[in-house]
Amino acid sequence: MTIEDLQTLCKQFAGVTEDIKLGSHLCFNVGGKSFLFTSPDSVPVSASFKVPAEDFEAIISKEGFSPQEYVARYKWVHIDDISRLTRQEWEFYLKQSYKLIAEKLPAKVRKGIGV
Repeated sequence: MTIEDLQTLCKQFAGVTEDIKLGSHLCFNVGGKSFLFTSPDSVPVSASFKVPAEDFEAIISKEGFSPQEYVARYKWVHIDDISRLTRQEWEFYLKQSYKLIAEKLPAKVRKGIGV
């Protein structure tokens, strides 16, 4: 997987925007809220995303995964190399993270972006 592959997957979701946060992190957002942070300049490329609370412990126990610093309490995980996951796995995790963030948006915002 590459950053371009992740961009392609993220752009399939309604209302997705991209921006640079914290200086060098390419972030994917819905309704102004991030659902995926990437570090395209790191080698290997790493990323962070939100997971359901009930899956958090199981996911961080996998090789290459860890709690994301500062936001782990919100159930964000960090993967040290985006190529650890297959395209199918990324589709699953991105859809899940997108949904977790989108469902917390105000109804008016969700309606406005077609979520």
